[in-house]
Amino acid sequence: MNQKIRINILMRLQNNNPNPREELNCSSPFEVLISTLLSAQSTDTRVNKATCRLYKLANTAPQLLKLGLDKLKEHIKTIGLHNTKAKNIINICHILLEKHGGNVPNTRETLESLPGVGRKTANIVLNTSFNLPTIAVDRHIFRFCNRSNFAIGKNVREVENKLLKYVPKKFQIYCHKWFVLHGRYTCLSKKPKCETCLIKDLCEFKKKIIS
Repeated sequence: MNQKIRINILMRLQNNNPNPREELNCSSPFEVLISTLLSAQSTDTRVNKATCRLYKLANTAPQLLKLGLDKLKEHIKTIGLHNTKAKNIINICHILLEKHGGNVPNTRETLESLPGVGRKTANIVLNTSFNLPTIAVDRHIFRFCNRSNFAIGKNVREVENKLLKYVPKKFQIYCHKWFVLHGRYTCLSKKPKCETCLIKDLCEFKKKIIS
């Protein structure tokens, strides 16, 4: 795919949704961090149902520590790997209070040093909470980028590196959100909705189905 087509795709997605929002319901960097961590191998809908109740009781590091591990597990028991995630969250709360004044750090290196936080989670926190031009690559973005030829890569890191190269700075703040939403609702894994796709004339997917 040439760069002109990539720019046209980004412009079309921008015009369709100028201010895209994450589907995780969060109101602070701390909530973004915890919800994103919980969303691994789960769905945003399931996470939102759990955190809707949880955050009313505890949505800061001191409050979660006061709530305690057992009660935290109870609140997130419907989420995959909830036991491990609960332990990581409690440990994160301790670290944030001991090393960062209870605040969520705004550097990737520091975020990735937290228990259970990988590059994708760190990128989402940096982008969503601090408006930094990072592009997290999840399964939806990985699929869309490879299928459309926007950014071909054998793994998520390779795709991320190419996106940072191909996507101009002015689009990088919202690129992750546009691509996630497109992959989640249009460029589906088994049956992509090519017929109603906003960028069907620009996408280079060889097997797209358009009647």
